[in-house]
Amino acid sequence: MRISRESVVYAMDKSNSPVMRVPAGTVVKFETVDAFGGQVREPDQPLAALDWSRVNPATGPLYVEEAEPGDTLTVEILSIDVALQGVMAAIPGAGLFGDRVSTAEVKLVPLRDGFAHFSERFHVPLKPMIGVIGVAPAGEGEGCGVPGRHGGNMDNARIVAGTTLYLPVLVPGALLAIGDLHAVMGDGEVMVTGVECSGEVTVRVDVAKGVSIANPRHADAERFYTIASHEDLDVAVRMAANDMLDIVMDKLLLSLNEAGMLLSVLGHAEICQVVDPKMTARFSMPKHFLSTPLPALPLPISR
Repeated sequence: MRISRESVVYAMDKSNSPVMRVPAGTVVKFETVDAFGGQVREPDQPLAALDWSRVNPATGPLYVEEAEPGDTLTVEILSIDVALQGVMAAIPGAGLFGDRVSTAEVKLVPLRDGFAHFSERFHVPLKPMIGVIGVAPAGEGEGCGVPGRHGGNMDNARIVAGTTLYLPVLVPGALLAIGDLHAVMGDGEVMVTGVECSGEVTVRVDVAKGVSIANPRHADAERFYTIASHEDLDVAVRMAANDMLDIVMDKLLLSLNEAGMLLSVLGHAEICQVVDPKMTARFSMPKHFLSTPLPALPLPISR
């Protein structure tokens, strides 16, 4: 099954009409448009002339039939295929260096042979990841450029092929949308853009019935992550860390003090991005510690 890049939304909203309905366990391919809405085609193109209402489109939404509020949507990232060219930009007033950027600039980046050809000198290995992936909030909609407990523009460089994202289901059907691919991006996305590109994402969607989580969670082969977003980065870090603390207390049957000590030696507080309206942090723990044989408790776990 395939959702065309012609079907995009600019906000994750419960009022969005689903473009496809599928049962849990279905594999779906999302065709995506880059963060600039495909508008940047030339290196000397003036950014001021862009239609900024078309920025950060997400393909979808997808309605998953069994998903109901209080469940968790499981999104297994099977593959991410990127286009042959990406784009980056320097934008005055944007990102960590925006106060030092005096002139807007666009850079087109060829993507071939497994590398982003940043320049003749620098060829960066591709590591395709998903910037925007989320479900519809229960209340007011959120623009696709905003992260939150629904997911959204988390710009989490760990959301790559072979990993699994867990999202709280907040409305019937979840209404999953995906966009803002990056051919490669560093943690923080400090200059506002990674190597922005269009492409295709293939996922398997499933539903953990009756498993409720407060914020997104994520797993790869080695580590399990909690993710949180907030206008204050310190608050986002604390939210992600406290979510992990609760998981470790429940899963490993530890006291708060013991669990906190374990997180202090095995856990990592990490930054996803610091340039969106809300900033995003993640906290990770080695996955095998959370797989220790104990009385059966599902992951992700809610206290």
